[in-house]
Amino acid sequence: MVGAFVMGVARGVPAAQSPAAVSRPISQEPAPSQATQPQAKSYTLPPDKEAKAIAYAHSRHQLYFLDFVFTLVALVLLIQLGVAPGLRDWAESMTRKRPLQAILFSGPFFILLGVLSLPSAAASQWLARYYGQSVQGWGSWLWDGAKGGLLTLVLAILLVWLFYGAVRRSPRHWWFYAWLGSLPILIFLILVEPIVLEPLFFRFTPLAASDPQLVAELERVVRHGGQEIPESRMYLMNASSKLNSLNAYVTGIGPSERVVVWDTTIARMTTPQILFVFGHEMGHYVLHHIRNGILFTAGVLLVFLFAGFHALHGALRRFGISWKIRSVDDWASLPVLILVLLLFNFISTPIDNAYSRHLEHQADQYGLEVVHGIVPDAPPVAAESFQILGELDLAEPAPSTAVKIWFYDHPPLNDRIIFAQTYNPWAAGESPAFVK
Repeated sequence: MVGAFVMGVARGVPAAQSPAAVSRPISQEPAPSQATQPQAKSYTLPPDKEAKAIAYAHSRHQLYFLDFVFTLVALVLLIQLGVAPGLRDWAESMTRKRPLQAILFSGPFFILLGVLSLPSAAASQWLARYYGQSVQGWGSWLWDGAKGGLLTLVLAILLVWLFYGAVRRSPRHWWFYAWLGSLPILIFLILVEPIVLEPLFFRFTPLAASDPQLVAELERVVRHGGQEIPESRMYLMNASSKLNSLNAYVTGIGPSERVVVWDTTIARMTTPQILFVFGHEMGHYVLHHIRNGILFTAGVLLVFLFAGFHALHGALRRFGISWKIRSVDDWASLPVLILVLLLFNFISTPIDNAYSRHLEHQADQYGLEVVHGIVPDAPPVAAESFQILGELDLAEPAPSTAVKIWFYDHPPLNDRIIFAQTYNPWAAGESPAFVK
C-alpha cells in the first residue's frame, strides 16, 4: 500500500455521525461557519483522550523496539546453535535437486521465524483492541495471519531459491544480479496486490454502486485537476468489519492502480471533508508517488545488497567455520543475511520516513489545490478533517522530534493542520504548484 491518508499514526475511538449527512451533494452542504465547523487552530485532544493517545503511542513504540531486539537475539541464537546448518544437512540428504532443497530448507526455517514473531504480532493486535482501534476477533485475526503467513512463506521460498541461484552463478556480483531480479518481482507484487492480495482480507466494491452522489462530487474534483480517474478505479473497502480507524489510500500500478476509501471514513466525515481526503489521494495518483516509491525502494535495496555482500563475506570469513557455514552460497548462510539486512533496515528507517513525509506533504498540498474553488472554505475543512482523523485514530498531539524522525512516515497532524490553514498562494497572486 502506497500513499495512505494516515499511516503510522495512532488510532482511536470512533465518533458516530449520520450517514445521511455524508451523502448530500456538496452544493447542498451548509457553508462552514463558526457555529457549524469551527476552524482548528492546532491539533488538540481533551485531557483524558490525550493521555490515552500518549499511552497508546508509547506502548507501540516500546513494542517496536522490543520486537527488534527479540528478533535480533533470536537470529543470533539460531546462528550460534547451528539450526540452519542442521536444516541444510537434512535437506541435502533428502535430495540433490536445488529447488527441492530450497523448499525443504526454507520452509521449516521461515515457519520457525513466523512462530517466533507471533508474540509481537499478538501484542500489537491486543493493543489495537484495548485502545479501540480494532474490532476484529481473535479467530478472524488468526485466520488472516494464517493466510498472510502462507503467502509470505511461498514468496520467501521462491526468493531464497532465486537468490542462491544468483550467488552460485556469480560469486562476485550476485548482489547486483539479485537486485536486478528483485525489480520485476517488486513491480509484479505491487501490480497484483489490489487484485489478488488485498481482497483476501477485506471486501472491495465499486464506490459508485454504494454512493453515486459522492462519486459525482469526486468526479468534479478530478475534472478540476485536469485528470481522468474513471469511477471504475474508485473502490470502497469494508474496513469497519475489523477496524474503527479512518483511512484512504492509493494502491496498484498501471492497470491495477486505484483509489480506495474506507467505509469508516465515509461514515464519519462530511462530503467536503471526504473531497479533501480524496484530493490528497488523487495527489498520490497524479504525482506518480507509487512509481517514485518504487524507484526509491529500488535504490535503497541496491545499497542494502551491496553493503550486505561485503558484510556477509566478512562475517563468514571470520566466523564461518565456527558457525558451520561453508560459504556464501550455502543455504545455512540465510540467517546471517537476514540479520545483516535487518540491521540495515533498522538504520535506514529515518531516511525512509523522511522521504515518505515528503510525499505525504506534497499530497496534502495537492489536495488543498485541487479542492480550491469546489469546497467552500477549503482550508478549515481540511484542518477539521485532520482533527477528526486524529481524534478517531488516537494520534499523539505533540510527538518529540526523535519520535517524529523514527516513527512518522506522515507529517505530524499538528503540522498538517497548520499547513492547511496557512497555505494560500491565491491570496498572494501566486500560481499553485500542482493544479494550475
